[in-house]
Amino acid sequence: MSEGTENKEILTKERRIRVIFDILHRTLMHHAMWFDEASRQHGREKAYGLLDQALKKSTEIQLKRLSKVLGFEMEGDLPKPFLELPEEKLQELTEAVAVNWLANDGVWFQAVEFTEGMPQAKLCNDATWACFSPLEAWSVKRLLNLGENSGLEGLKEALKFRCYGFINKQSFLQETPTSFVYMMNDCRVQSSRKRKGLDDYPCKSAGIMEYYKFAEGIDPRIKTEVITCPPDLHPETHYCAWKFSIET
Repeated sequence: MSEGTENKEILTKERRIRVIFDILHRTLMHHAMWFDEASRQHGREKAYGLLDQALKKSTEIQLKRLSKVLGFEMEGDLPKPFLELPEEKLQELTEAVAVNWLANDGVWFQAVEFTEGMPQAKLCNDATWACFSPLEAWSVKRLLNLGENSGLEGLKEALKFRCYGFINKQSFLQETPTSFVYMMNDCRVQSSRKRKGLDDYPCKSAGIMEYYKFAEGIDPRIKTEVITCPPDLHPETHYCAWKFSIET
């Protein structure tokens, strides 16, 4: 593909690299805007079906083109260099991208907080979780091939594959055929605040959106109950705890 003479003259190597990353960012944002508009025009459920179609095709096209330019082979629909990585490196990479997700969330929170104040940042945070949790539930269901009504077993498996599931310590207890309790034993955000001598971040309002919407996205029959979440007092064993139940 030819490039205009004007661009050739102004693009130093460093600037060209910045352009590449900026176009990748624009692609991600454009992808999200398409989903948002499809949701507005056709409803969220239909938009998820459209997202599934677009994501499969777009990923295939993009990886195929990048493989030609960068000279890596594809094995099926996955880049071969990734398949050749040792398991330890893949685990490290998984944690790295999950931590980057959390960092991205944090810098957005601070961007709003430092310009508009804490109340507005919390408002944006809660509203964002109300949108993100159903999307994450949809993504995990798609990844794990969970059925529409996978129940508590489906939810337990799905919770392990949330972004938080790869960077925080969590556990399940009091498991019965109709309910279980989920605990966040170590939270990267709260532990960081604790090391700095800060109080817990009061995340209960966001947590209610986060867990209620995620569980509902996995199986709408599941009911969610908050047991404790900051600013609530909690024992040293965990930062927050949630009960999930289903009627049989």
